[in-house]
Amino acid sequence: MNLLVDFLCRVGWGMALGLVLTPAADVPGGFFRANLLVVMGAATFAALGLFPEEVVLSGGGLAWLLPAAAALVAWVGGILWLAGRRGGGVVACLLCAKLLAMVVALRGGASGGIGGAVGGLVSGAVVGLTLHAMLLGHWYLNAPGMRVDVLRRMIDIALLAWGLECLLAVPGALELIGGWSGSRAPDRATLALTALRWVGGLVGLPVLLVMSRQTLAIPNTQSATGILYVACLAAITGDLAARLLAAG
Repeated sequence: MNLLVDFLCRVGWGMALGLVLTPAADVPGGFFRANLLVVMGAATFAALGLFPEEVVLSGGGLAWLLPAAAALVAWVGGILWLAGRRGGGVVACLLCAKLLAMVVALRGGASGGIGGAVGGLVSGAVVGLTLHAMLLGHWYLNAPGMRVDVLRRMIDIALLAWGLECLLAVPGALELIGGWSGSRAPDRATLALTALRWVGGLVGLPVLLVMSRQTLAIPNTQSATGILYVACLAAITGDLAARLLAAG
């Protein structure tokens, strides 16, 4: 359950961050409303996962209120976008991102200190921004007149987040290799998870993002979005593999 809650919080944070970075003047309000509903769903299930763990099993705890508040803000934000209140909708996206960032930082910091908090925020940004870019590409079917450089910019931001994640992954990779070179040999499960982490999340993801970006030069938003679908699978697989490696 902890793994699922962490994943939902990180994805929600990354998608909310993507909404904050998306120019509201260039993208229809329906996109923001639809994506806030996705964020609301992720935050709601995260809150439901934390509630019995912290309140019933631990006899107290209020951390579940943060994702619950994020879900409420996302719901209100969706109504604001539906009503055409762009200013209020942007504020709701920003507040939602801040609340979920607090959840990710607190949960990551509880187990890994500052490094765990920063790592959780960066990994969530990678997955969430990649998913956000894919949904933005899909939205061109509803608004074919949207400027292509909006999607190109979001892919660039996702690549930037990936670069930060790679920098954070170097110390752990060196430690892992050092352990393998000693007397402790890795088992098959560890090797498989490591391969998924690196091939999917750290090597395959940027290749797919760059391919999608280059496809926009044609321009062909449908093909670029199809590549982003695969990029989402690579990002999610790599992230979950990293979490399982850290837990094991």
